[in-house]
Amino acid sequence: MNYRNILVTKEKNIAIVRLNRPQALNALSSDLMTELADALEACDKDHDIHVMILTGGANVFAAGADLREMSDAKTINSTLESKSELWERIRKISKPIIAAVSGYCLGGGNELAMSCDMILASESASFGQPEVNVGLMPGAGGTQRLPRVVGKQIAMEMVLTGRRITAEEAFRIGLVNHVIPTENLMGEAKKLAHEIASKPTQSVQAAKKAILRAQDTTLEDGLQYEHKAFSTLIGTEDAREGMQAFLEKRKPVFKGR
Repeated sequence: MNYRNILVTKEKNIAIVRLNRPQALNALSSDLMTELADALEACDKDHDIHVMILTGGANVFAAGADLREMSDAKTINSTLESKSELWERIRKISKPIIAAVSGYCLGGGNELAMSCDMILASESASFGQPEVNVGLMPGAGGTQRLPRVVGKQIAMEMVLTGRRITAEEAFRIGLVNHVIPTENLMGEAKKLAHEIASKPTQSVQAAKKAILRAQDTTLEDGLQYEHKAFSTLIGTEDAREGMQAFLEKRKPVFKGR
């Protein structure tokens, strides 16, 4: 498909989805979010794609919501309802998504990065939820995902002050997985993506779903879900191949079955 606000490329069994509204600092307009949800769902259905990388530009990942669009009182209710559905579509993607963040990652941009499964940050990246500075609050998961990642106290400080934090601070509080020199960011993101893509797809997707489940349920329910998922996987061809290859001291050949 041809997109106006994003770019999609494929390299072997990974897809790279790049936000591409540089004139608006990759502000998350309804059009961009629609294209993003469409592209991620298309990659999710593509059997040749195992992992996705979501990135922006060198100077900005995404500077937040499109305030010009949101300030239109005539359309604000329909815009918010539509965007809520788009965020839910992104949340339901079954394949792993790695956010490769450089430059500003603020407001909705930070919420989008947190919607991904891992975050790699360049040394120039900065993160924040500055909505309070314009009389708003996070509205796409910032008050819910952020405390789960960094804890209540740090989330409170970030959201209530609206201040930005550096990539190093984001790493220290557990918001990002790694901090990488800017020029190496995409190379390291691809390296991680290819490593994950080499694993059996059913195992990867089942494990992702179980980890996300842990954020939404009790430990007891989560353990029960994990046990059921494990029991399902142990009967797959890939599991049998993986265990046999381990016993025979050879490299497994996974087929996604």
